[in-house]
Amino acid sequence: MTPFTQSVYQIVRKIPKGKTMTYAQVARAIEKPRAYRAVANALNKNYDSAIPCHRVIRSDGSLGGYNRGVKKKAELLKKERT
Repeated sequence: MTPFTQSVYQIVRKIPKGKTMTYAQVARAIEKPRAYRAVANALNKNYDSAIPCHRVIRSDGSLGGYNRGVKKKAELLKKERT
């Protein structure tokens, strides 16, 4: 795993249940503000359930992608918000 990916996962692990961050916010948090697409690519390769990548959404409020399917991402977010 690259240092970039490790830093992304470190930030995403800290997102509380029921909250979200955007890909751009994660990129800024790791001090790589223009790397939001790279953040998305790193999260797409995550299969560790300890890293809640479903809590990262697009800046326009839409869900964006999810390696287990967008439907599953929506279900997880809805479950966490209730």
